[in-house]
Amino acid sequence: MIRKIISIDEQKCNGCGLCAEACHEGAIGMVDGVAKLLRDDYCDGLGDCLPSCPTGAITFVEREAAAYDEAAVLENMKKKEMAQNSGEKKAGGCPGTHAKTIVRESAAADDGLEPLACGCPGSSSKAIVRESATAPESTESAAPESQLRQWPVQIKLAPVNAPYFNGSHLLIAADCTAYAYADFHNRFIKNKITLIGCPKLDAVDYADKLTEIIKLNDIKSVTVVRMEVPCCGGITAAVTTALQNSGKMIPWQVLTVTTDGKVLENV
Repeated sequence: MIRKIISIDEQKCNGCGLCAEACHEGAIGMVDGVAKLLRDDYCDGLGDCLPSCPTGAITFVEREAAAYDEAAVLENMKKKEMAQNSGEKKAGGCPGTHAKTIVRESAAADDGLEPLACGCPGSSSKAIVRESATAPESTESAAPESQLRQWPVQIKLAPVNAPYFNGSHLLIAADCTAYAYADFHNRFIKNKITLIGCPKLDAVDYADKLTEIIKLNDIKSVTVVRMEVPCCGGITAAVTTALQNSGKMIPWQVLTVTTDGKVLENV
């Protein structure tokens, strides 16, 4: 029969596995690091997977395809649930892209936050509570503690409606800034939700993704940290466009880091 069904452009797929997580029917799977439509009869044509794809690799087409088989889907879902309950490893998706909130004991004490509910719907997310580093008995300084509060951090991989966005102060940074500025975690990441990207190397316009994140969530403020190099202006332009398109009035600022590791300006 001719019907509407998804199509996956394997050239655009970055292998993040978020579409496989979003497809509750099990129609999509990861094969050799690329998302594939495994069974036509598992695809209901509703497209829950479309908004989860950060690269726009999934679209609708109309073609000859087997009819949606609800009974087969329910049976498959039942088998997957039994496998998960028995402790078998969950198939599909890159483990490194599963959304999760990282709650640190020191940060929670600073801002009075309770551990957040974590993960995007359908993902194998979990909250991680890490105790802050205790002072060593010796005179040596304790190792610095990471201030990162969520995963993933890449703009391209971040889900647009993760629970950790609500009520957050958002940091959007060019990825080189963390290498150029020595105290990046304490100065910029602490008590913020962090998104990073490179406007020169990533072949994607961040504005649309950031617009959705700002629209769908209660963002309290936005801080942009960019490098002084001209090509880094793309990340500021994307955030400016996203804020305008969101229709929200949110406090925001831009900080520029020099290549020798100084904060050059505060706009």
